[in-house]
Amino acid sequence: MGMLAAGFFLIIFLLFPGLYLNAQIESFRTFVDAVVEVTPERMNGTTVNIGINNSVIINLGAEARFLRGIELEITAPQSWLQYRGALVMAIYNNINPTTASGTADFVGNRIAFEALPSRLRIIYHIPIRSQHGFRTTTTVSVPSNIAQPAAFPIMFRLSQVMKGLPDEFERTSFNLAVRPILSDEGAVRLVPRFPPQLRNRPFTVLINDNVISNLNEQILLREGEHHLVVLSDDYRNESRRFVVERGRIIDLIIDLQDPTPILIFEAPQNARIFLNNSLIRNVADPITVEPGTHEVRFQVGDYTITRTLNIQRGKTYRVALAVDLTIQEED
Repeated sequence: MGMLAAGFFLIIFLLFPGLYLNAQIESFRTFVDAVVEVTPERMNGTTVNIGINNSVIINLGAEARFLRGIELEITAPQSWLQYRGALVMAIYNNINPTTASGTADFVGNRIAFEALPSRLRIIYHIPIRSQHGFRTTTTVSVPSNIAQPAAFPIMFRLSQVMKGLPDEFERTSFNLAVRPILSDEGAVRLVPRFPPQLRNRPFTVLINDNVISNLNEQILLREGEHHLVVLSDDYRNESRRFVVERGRIIDLIIDLQDPTPILIFEAPQNARIFLNNSLIRNVADPITVEPGTHEVRFQVGDYTITRTLNIQRGKTYRVALAVDLTIQEED
């Protein structure tokens, strides 16, 4: 059977060499076994049955930008090993019509075509972006053409190329698993929140030292840790780190804060605290002050301690009086 198949393919190639060229417009009739959708949310993908001379239509979900390709895993029955060279697979994009069930006539742009390998597990990685990084190996085949997202849906089709095979073979079906292959990227959506008294003042956002020019657009970033900086003359400056997950969009909350300096006091209950010679009545509440030099005085009984503070804009200061007891043992 193997020698017969090899000879048959040689004859086809010599008579119709265009069959092995990619990106050709074809008209054909096929039976559509299933229509599936590929999305990052379903990493395990969708598994359907596909018969000989049949096809499966594959759609992309809304977040295709996180995909670098699609994995097609074909699981064949044991009987397939007897019919080496009897089938070819083809992949089409720009198909018309884009939806169908049962038998239908199609026009499509063929972007891949090859004999189905004589294996029980066959894997194809279909790239959908130019920088995909896929490589053909002993177990994985990568078509040379790219299935651009704008040209979806695509169609995967199995066709019989040998005649005179038994009816049992023509009734053979394969399991086809269709899965997303994610890029190492995610996205962030900036969500600024303004203080009531200071709304819609200008501010600048930097991510990894790059200025974000449009705060309303989602920002595509590699998975992992990133650095956020907020700079403003009207709000407090901010610097923090955040983590991006592969294939996910996260809301990055930016709490814009009044830049007026804040003092927070901590002292024993019986302490009296004076700020610029004015007694602080409610020590538990943070106090806002103007930038500049301020004097703080603590009184506990007959004990008094005074300190001068140089207060800067946009800073929070915690001023604490610590009372400690030291015990030292001597010989």
